[in-house]
Amino acid sequence: MGPLLPAEEAAQRGERIAKFLARCGVASRRDVERMIDEGRIVVNGHRVTHPATFVLPTDRVLVNGKPVEPPQRTRLWRYHKPCGLVTTHHDPQDRPTVFDSLPPGLPRVISVGRLDLNSEGLLLLTNDGSLARELELPARKWIRRYRVRVFGEVDPKRLAELAGGSRFEGVEYGPIEAVVDSQRGDNSWLTVSLREGKNREIRRVMMGLNLHVSRLLRLSYGPFQLGNLKPGELEEVPGKVIAEQIPALKEAMRHKKR
Repeated sequence: MGPLLPAEEAAQRGERIAKFLARCGVASRRDVERMIDEGRIVVNGHRVTHPATFVLPTDRVLVNGKPVEPPQRTRLWRYHKPCGLVTTHHDPQDRPTVFDSLPPGLPRVISVGRLDLNSEGLLLLTNDGSLARELELPARKWIRRYRVRVFGEVDPKRLAELAGGSRFEGVEYGPIEAVVDSQRGDNSWLTVSLREGKNREIRRVMMGLNLHVSRLLRLSYGPFQLGNLKPGELEEVPGKVIAEQIPALKEAMRHKKR
C-alpha cells in the first residue's frame, strides 16, 4: 500500500475539536478554546485539555455534559437586530440578548460579527461556525454600509478626509466613506461605508469629529441586505446564494445534505 494522500490522511486523523464544534454550531472557534480551558468539553470519556485535539465522526463528544449533534446542513439567516439587545449568548450583566429574542424551533446559531447594544439593523446568523469565520475574513473586504444619525456640526471637509484613514485616541482606523444625506438643525443623517470595522469604530471616529452618534443602523454586510425586514424579523438565505458567495463551502454543503 502506497503512502496516504493528504485527503485520506486528514480523514483518518479527523478534524480539530474547535473546527468540529464550530461546524456543529456550538460556538465560535475562539469560544471553543475558552470552553476547553474551562473543562467543559469531553471526547470519548476524556476531558479535552488542548485545542489540538482531533475528533472523528464516530467519536462521542459532550459539551457541558450533553451530547453534541453532528453538523447539520449549513444555514444562514438575515436578522433585523433591534436596539437594546446584546450580541452574546451569555451576558454577565443579564441584559436581554439577540439569541433570547429568536423564535422557537430555530437551531442554535452564532452571529457573524456583532452589533453593540445601541446599534440596530442587519445581523447575519448561522448554525455553522466555519461559515461565520469565512464571512468575517478581512480578506473579503466586503463593504458594510450604515445609516448614521449624528448630533453636532458636520464639517464636510473633515468627513471626506476619513476616506484616507483616521486616528483617534491612539487607534488607527482604515478608510471610511461618509456622505451627508440630510440635515435638520444640529441633527444629520449620514451614509457610512467601511470594509473592516473595529469595535465601536463608527462611534469613535465620529467622536473624533466632535459628533455624537444617536442612532446607528446597519443596512448591508457585503452582498447581504437588510431589505424590508422589520425589527426582530429574520429570513433565511437560500443555500444557493450562500454557495454563490462562498464557493469554497459549496462542496462541504453538498456533503452535509447526504
